[in-house]
Amino acid sequence: MRSELRAGITVLWLACAASASAQVRHTQPDLAFPKEAGELSLFSPIAMGVWKPEGDGPHPAVILVHSCGGMKQQLGFWRKEAVKRGYVAFIIDAFTSRGSPNCRPAAPIPMTRGVKDVLDAAAHLKTFAFVDKTRIATIGFSWGAMAGMLAGSTGYASDVAPGLDRLTAAVALYPACHIGPFGSFPGNEFLRPDLATPTLLLLGEKDDETPASECLSRVPVHKERGNPLEVHVFQDATHCWDCSDQHNQRWSPPWAGGRQVVYRYDSAVTEQSVQRAFDFLGRQMNVQARQ
Repeated sequence: MRSELRAGITVLWLACAASASAQVRHTQPDLAFPKEAGELSLFSPIAMGVWKPEGDGPHPAVILVHSCGGMKQQLGFWRKEAVKRGYVAFIIDAFTSRGSPNCRPAAPIPMTRGVKDVLDAAAHLKTFAFVDKTRIATIGFSWGAMAGMLAGSTGYASDVAPGLDRLTAAVALYPACHIGPFGSFPGNEFLRPDLATPTLLLLGEKDDETPASECLSRVPVHKERGNPLEVHVFQDATHCWDCSDQHNQRWSPPWAGGRQVVYRYDSAVTEQSVQRAFDFLGRQMNVQARQ
């Protein structure tokens, strides 16, 4: 049992290591981003792509970054909500082209590469005339939330993606803010003290995979430093509360220390999280809500 636990932690360390060294050298190829945008319809696939609202813009944009589960239903839901509100929606797929569609048994890329993917995606959005280059944010889910948080760290972002601009804002749904340490492996901080991008954490009070307490314990440091961090905890919400296709899923991820976790879809919390996310982005990017 001890060896299995150690192996599980090792997998997580390799997949999600959050301490970047100066000028990280990426061995994985860059993603091949789409060159054109599509119009959203009932038949739009849940796949990497850019979808735009009506009109020439320039529109604000949001990068949707998947969880360890990969390209799941929730991305289509959030894409629809973004486009409906006048945002360009850019879904990126950091895993599939790199050998695995999800994190089981391990993510096919380290977190350093995932963060660079997010910042590369923002740079790519700036090549479209219909995108407002000054208003590009991210909404991430679990693993994708952690990538968005790290992209807002001045030190981390400059190490993994030198020369690329930071995002305007970030929304992180049910992220891990800290993992470890275990044995010889150091602790991993995803909510770093040098956070500079306005960031909203949306957490579940009953999340037993990435407990809200791990983030809440770090909030005082950010308040003391005056960092642009906002936090909301949804009572009774579990991890993946917006995952209608994973309701009542139970499993034992390596990073959960051997315990079984459960996901419960909650339509009310999902709607509330959408409202809070886009209210936050609207305030940070000066986007007026569409009626």
